[in-house]
Amino acid sequence: MGVIREFKTIPELFIILTEEFSKVAEHPLLKTKSAGQWIDISYQQFGEETESFALGLQSLGLKHGDRLAIISENRPEWVYADMATIGLGAIDVPLYPSLTSDTVEFILNNCEATGIVASNKFQLNKILKIKPNLKYLKFIIIMNEKDMVTGQPNLYTFKEIQERGRKLKISSPFLFRESMKYVKENDLCTIIYTSGTTGEPKGVMLTHKNIISNVMAASESIPFSKSDTFLSFLPLCHIFERMAGYYTAFSSGAMVAYAESIEAVANNMIEIKPTIITTVPRLFERIYSKIRKNVESQPEKKQKIFNWAVGVGREYALAKKADKVSIGLSLKHKAADTLVFKTLREKTGGKLRFFVSGGAALPRELGEFFEAVGIIILEGYGLTESSPVIAVNRLDDFKFGTVGKVFPGVEVKIASDGEILARGPNIMQGYYKNKKETEQVLKDGWLYTGDIGVFDAEGFLMITDRKKHLFKTSTGKYIAPTPIENLFLASKYIDQFVLIGDRRMYLSALIVPDFEAIKEYADSNKIPYNNVDELTENAEIYQLIEKDLEQFQKQLANYERVRKFVLLDKPFTIETGEITPSLKVKRKVIEERYGGLIDRMYKGLEK
Repeated sequence: MGVIREFKTIPELFIILTEEFSKVAEHPLLKTKSAGQWIDISYQQFGEETESFALGLQSLGLKHGDRLAIISENRPEWVYADMATIGLGAIDVPLYPSLTSDTVEFILNNCEATGIVASNKFQLNKILKIKPNLKYLKFIIIMNEKDMVTGQPNLYTFKEIQERGRKLKISSPFLFRESMKYVKENDLCTIIYTSGTTGEPKGVMLTHKNIISNVMAASESIPFSKSDTFLSFLPLCHIFERMAGYYTAFSSGAMVAYAESIEAVANNMIEIKPTIITTVPRLFERIYSKIRKNVESQPEKKQKIFNWAVGVGREYALAKKADKVSIGLSLKHKAADTLVFKTLREKTGGKLRFFVSGGAALPRELGEFFEAVGIIILEGYGLTESSPVIAVNRLDDFKFGTVGKVFPGVEVKIASDGEILARGPNIMQGYYKNKKETEQVLKDGWLYTGDIGVFDAEGFLMITDRKKHLFKTSTGKYIAPTPIENLFLASKYIDQFVLIGDRRMYLSALIVPDFEAIKEYADSNKIPYNNVDELTENAEIYQLIEKDLEQFQKQLANYERVRKFVLLDKPFTIETGEITPSLKVKRKVIEERYGGLIDRMYKGLEK
């Protein structure tokens, strides 16, 4: 368990993998799917591909301290580009593939990127569109050869760069290894731009030490091993996947398989049979919704068996934690496992040891449901600014409704106003070329996270909300919207939910229904419709969701209950600027965009 061997920089990890572990590894380093077939990538191939790309970059003039951007979906070339850039002592700037041209332009100019590596024609077109405005960009590299555009100066394919590197290696065989020696732990490793929910993107500066301290703490807290297989589908440009599903996986000697897409994850789980998946709560919401729909379509007898089994699973989980599992309960649990749980686990490939969840709050009910069927979810908490993990639940010490206990080497304290403050070797150096924003969040070595939280009696950290998100109603009540929103997201008829209520007399909501669920309801209840617009305006559908809301909010205080809501006919998206690439809601944007609808919910009712 733990890391293969300790290291202080990412290039040191590269050397350990390619010169030491490659000799004893019993499996490939990577798997990727191409033309319907899974392809193995060995440690040796990984080393050769990375070195040739690094030397090719060097032939283009990339040097220590330069910035190179990467805009691509998860694939082996992402890893080669990352390791090559960092191995030269340059700084990589990963970009979300979903970013607009305008945002890409801002980031590339702000970080003064020398070059950019793009995956396909779609990403290339974004760059070519803004190329005249890019003050510092000297070259563009495209991964897909078939998407190459002729007649563009300083545009190369990934393979062309590697070929240049192979030629350079003939005359300078040790050049890349020598370059890696000059990379130190306090050097800047990466600049990751966080979109935030307001304002321009901010470039988070992380050193090798920042990231590696988090890798070591992760390996100490969670039992990763060389026999593990990770299925990777969260964007590698996000620090959570990069730290946990890439650097930590590699340093543990595990194998990583890249999912074809988010949509293909369900099939890829069955094909790859992963033991670990790092993910976000949205995946569990979708899986749970599918399970519920499937159960509800079954005969009543099968529904009763399912509900009985889940009840037994919950009882067994509680008894196991208390070390009080009776023989009778153990027998019932074996029966429940045979009848129900085993089939559900096979949908994940059948070998899954646990999920690691981050990025947003995991509804407690979801955690408990999956635990009942034998699938453990370890929820953690952190920010890009903290490389990213601050706290996490452990396999032998977890509590749903919390984000676990503080990571080794990290200090956390709660400020007088409830804000979570963190300090440690994982805390960023600041925001690139943004002293004002840096000074607002870094004070005396402490990172002011902007999250509100509290420790329970056993030392588990609980996040209650974002500091900026707290509502104060016109009646003087403070309300944390996130827990309320998460409560309603458990409804099978709701896909997205945004609470409204700051400086208002009562709470209202903008709801994006689960369109497939309401279509199924309409079909089974013979409600006529031609399109989604007609369904969202249908009184019966409104009453259906209103009835669902009434059930969910029974556990809320009167002032926390939603009095009115509007159904929207299209989802909030990254492309429309309503949510961030990490799927956080931009409340200000949404409230401005839907201002007319919101005002109508309060019209004539507020004094």
